[in-house]
Amino acid sequence: MATTADETRAGLPTPHTIRLPGIVLGVGLGGFLDGILLHQLLQWHHMLSGTDHDHIGVRYYNPHTVPGLEMNTVWDGIFHAVCWIAVLLGLAILYARVTHDRRRVWGSRVLWGWILVGWGLFNLVEGVLDHQILGIHHVRGGPEQAWWDAGFLILGALLVAGGYLLQRGGAPSGPEAPHATGPR
Repeated sequence: MATTADETRAGLPTPHTIRLPGIVLGVGLGGFLDGILLHQLLQWHHMLSGTDHDHIGVRYYNPHTVPGLEMNTVWDGIFHAVCWIAVLLGLAILYARVTHDRRRVWGSRVLWGWILVGWGLFNLVEGVLDHQILGIHHVRGGPEQAWWDAGFLILGALLVAGGYLLQRGGAPSGPEAPHATGPR
């Protein structure tokens, strides 16, 4: 990652300019990681795999049966489509806000910090809404599911805090920011 002095010299946008696109990208990328790792590779849960104990009365689709897995796969696909839209939206906002030196933005601590914040926000919102309030699934069902769900929330909080600290370490730049002078 670029250093603070490098970012200042690079003429990157101010941190608030890339906050929204970074967060939206982080939400989408965090959702993709969740869906690919937990839903598909590890198969710990699917979107509706906990509806036998949910809080809203959604019909149970047992993921260990073919019809249940088919319905869970449809809802996993809808989830991935929403993540894909978030990534495209984040990229579009970033492209609209950063009009020059776009390649350098990808090395910016500010952008990657906001992406981590977005990923953490995804974990916190999804963890509270889907795991706790709706109860439609848990990180990993079973006797220790409360611990898995708590770990997911703790990871989300750590990502938000770490991302916020990372982006704070990046230097604001643009017309109002001081520029470094002379060779390093």
